[in-house]
Amino acid sequence: MDIISSCVSPVGSPAGLRSLVGILPGVLLCAALTLAANLLQDFEAQWLGRAWLEALVLAILLGTAVRTAWAPGPRWSAGIQFSAKFLLELAVVLLGATVSARMVLGNGWGFVLGIAAVVFLAIAVSYGLGRLFGLPPRMATLIACGNSICGNSAIAAVAPVIGAHGDDVAASIAFTAVLGVGVVLGLPVLAVLLGWSARTFGVFAGLTVYAVPQVLAATAPISSVSAQVGTLVKLVRVLMLGPVVLALSLLTRAGGGPDKMGTPGPAGRAARLEQLVPWFIVGFLLMVGARSAGFVPLAAAHALARVSGVLTVMSMAALGLGVDIRVVAKAGPRVTAVVVLSLLALGAISYALICLLGVV
Repeated sequence: MDIISSCVSPVGSPAGLRSLVGILPGVLLCAALTLAANLLQDFEAQWLGRAWLEALVLAILLGTAVRTAWAPGPRWSAGIQFSAKFLLELAVVLLGATVSARMVLGNGWGFVLGIAAVVFLAIAVSYGLGRLFGLPPRMATLIACGNSICGNSAIAAVAPVIGAHGDDVAASIAFTAVLGVGVVLGLPVLAVLLGWSARTFGVFAGLTVYAVPQVLAATAPISSVSAQVGTLVKLVRVLMLGPVVLALSLLTRAGGGPDKMGTPGPAGRAARLEQLVPWFIVGFLLMVGARSAGFVPLAAAHALARVSGVLTVMSMAALGLGVDIRVVAKAGPRVTAVVVLSLLALGAISYALICLLGVV
């Protein structure tokens, strides 16, 4: 029985109590790093005027620093693994509460399909660049999805599906995070130099900036219209996370080969379906449906988004605790080149869509 299934045993049972006790030290360690990361983010905002590094990135850095100075022993491993996997998957489910069909379809199907096309085309181009620069397939996939969908959150969501190593996740997040800050600072200047309208800039920012808060930070200096349009476009990109993760899951499972599958009965087919469609993607889509149907009010959606953010930060702290900094440093130049070129490609594809839709 794996860690996750044992941890969800009935709490009153001996197995459930042992599981809770087993994961508690590691979970508390990740929670402490999460608290420290949020305090550092608040410190940045207070003294620097803006949080240049988000808590999610700081959590990985803190976890890596702890791992560099001290290797957690077996007492901590169960809770760290639980935080890195289950809490991350739960965060993805809760993220679905931030997206509704009405928001997505308000501008018509052509607009939605255009954004989806940008996402999938950018993933293909970015993955190709990663492989061209000699990155391993999993890291190339992480960077491609992070650049094309929603940065750190996409990397975190895709990692367990493709079986990515913690070092690959940390390297991908570290370099995309640094570049993400540069994009937030540079886009408003670009908008002024090119004389873009508020709507044009909002669409472009929504298509290229990684996280929703970063979209707001990049567009707010231009106008409220840019901020509103950019946020909407960004939410459509976030919605693409479900189909992309599902597609990657199908591709990953198909790689096992038909010779290993046999001829399953009804129970086997049900288990196969569960393997092909990760439970947290089903949960994500159900949450989107619940929000669209009005079962999740706006206040509850905001609360669930905050919980999702906290759980994601905890999972990143857990990943950091398993990172070998030497592997990350070794991958640095190639990862940097791929991230930069992928972002430039995403910008070119996004501007092509803007011209095609006549948003300019």
